Amino acid sequence: MKEILVLYYSKNGSIQKLANLIARGINSVNGVSARIRTVPNVSPTNQQTAPVLPSEGTTYAKYTDFQECIALAIGSPSRFGNMASSLKYFLDGSLDDWLAGSLTGKPACVFTSSSSLHGGQESCLLSMMIPLLHHGMLIMGLPYTDAKLMATESGCSPYGVSHWSGIDDDKEITNDEKHLAILQGKMLAIAALKLINNKN
Repeated sequence: MKEILVLYYSKNGSIQKLANLIARGINSVNGVSARIRTVPNVSPTNQQTAPVLPSEGTTYAKYTDFQECIALAIGSPSRFGNMASSLKYFLDGSLDDWLAGSLTGKPACVFTSSSSLHGGQESCLLSMMIPLLHHGMLIMGLPYTDAKLMATESGCSPYGVSHWSGIDDDKEITNDEKHLAILQGKMLAIAALKLINNKN
């Protein structure tokens, strides 16, 4: 069974929910399954360190996940139109994978949420694409051939799935967003399997 890494950082839970929906889409494709991982908070002080394993919830990612998985979906809340520092810190540490080409030629997609409707969703999605392009990954978005992309009023764009979570993270993921998140995971899985099969 081939695996696809769903890597995320979630502060209040919306990104985790989107990650699980994308994983559902991945798991709907025969021959592939989702490997869900998160990253620890970045400490504002040098003395504080994260535990090796989280006390509960999703397991922390390791760089070996990049080598072992056939595709990647990454997600982060928008921080001033950029990805969260915790996710960027993890990606910044992937030099060995860049040198080895661990991610080269593998498909990838991105997802985000923001507390305000105009909270930098699309620029955050673009910010996550940049290191993936440096790794030589093949970026996938969402097609307008799916009518839900034109219908949604709270998130999602051709750059990837997004969600308007509200200031207190009190806005539920809409049916359109759920549909598109599952679709994004399914499309990623199908593309990854096609690439693997063409190599063999």
